[in-house]
Amino acid sequence: PPRALEITTMTVSSNQQPSTTMEPHVFPPLKNDRLLRAARGEPTDVTPVWAMRQAGRYLPEFRAEREKADFFTLCRTPELACEVTLQPLRRFDFDAAIIFSDILVIPQALGMEVQMVKGKGPHFPAPLVEPADMEPLLSKEVDVYAELGYVFNAITLTRHRIEGKVPLLGFCGAPWTLMAYMIEGGGSKTLSKAKRWLFRFPEASHRLLQRISEVSVDYLVGQVRAGAQMLQVFESWGGEIGPVHFRQFSLRYLRFIAEGVRARLGADAVPMTVFAKGSHYALDELCEGPYYDVIGLDWTMDPAAARAVAAKHGKTLQGNLDPSMLYAEKEVIKSATETMVQGFGTQRYIANLGHGMYPDHDPEHLGAFIDAVHDASRTLNAAAAAAPATK
Repeated sequence: PPRALEITTMTVSSNQQPSTTMEPHVFPPLKNDRLLRAARGEPTDVTPVWAMRQAGRYLPEFRAEREKADFFTLCRTPELACEVTLQPLRRFDFDAAIIFSDILVIPQALGMEVQMVKGKGPHFPAPLVEPADMEPLLSKEVDVYAELGYVFNAITLTRHRIEGKVPLLGFCGAPWTLMAYMIEGGGSKTLSKAKRWLFRFPEASHRLLQRISEVSVDYLVGQVRAGAQMLQVFESWGGEIGPVHFRQFSLRYLRFIAEGVRARLGADAVPMTVFAKGSHYALDELCEGPYYDVIGLDWTMDPAAARAVAAKHGKTLQGNLDPSMLYAEKEVIKSATETMVQGFGTQRYIANLGHGMYPDHDPEHLGAFIDAVHDASRTLNAAAAAAPATK
């Protein structure tokens, strides 16, 4: 059978103004639920796989869209966001799609200007310098349906056009990561400006982190109401602070978000993943409690050791091939992926990279990774089923 999914087009209004309350949607039934089953700890025939930044610059068809529109125009135009979300599904046998957007839409909703500068990445023309600078953000009433309704419309549109072939993920950036960008004004090797806030202005930092967390809850709830079937919170800068300050300035807000989203959604709650890059020291704490169903791992973490920790808490793991492995020859990628899947085991596991795709990755090498996940897990499952039961 062909590897690429056949995505057809149907007419769905994508420019309507979002209301403050979203009506229930009727979507095509889900055909491939491997991802959701793995997240819930249910058996899967093969290990599900997707890739962070699977819709992005490594794809020539994405670059063609970027020639016609700037980055945030893609994010803010539901038709375009839907199209680039579906692009990787036409090429690869993924088990999930993730809506095309950016973690920095929340600072925008709070009133900050964010630009995406070619060759540089995100840029804040007026970053936060002193605590007084954040007061307008704290006092602003944020209606996520008015400010970020384009994301919700893109999710709804994509749920229809994906025709139930795989689940659709929504996401947001974690409060500490967003705060760091808002203060640094963009990427940074040291995060010295943001960390200065934590240590010099801890009270102000907590006020800002709390406000970001509150908006994040509203935003994630809106994504589920719009059709997202699973959520991921990206703590991309988690590893830039040590264990004590991670608990104070990251973990408490990650838990606030998960708790708030689950309370608001009630019976409609969906599985949630947290990905705290570099925070290997916090794995046990990230696994604790009813907050997150899935714990994402970067490539520095040993699969077997992580599995031992997660098993104590009944959690699913996600990850963690080094993205740079995709520069290797296909046979090397296959071998490394097989080793990874063997280390994690095929159940309660979602295969992914340890971070996102790079712009100069060869799409065919991503395809080799995806095929290797499915082939390796299928072989391991068959061997387990054929093995004699032990008393």
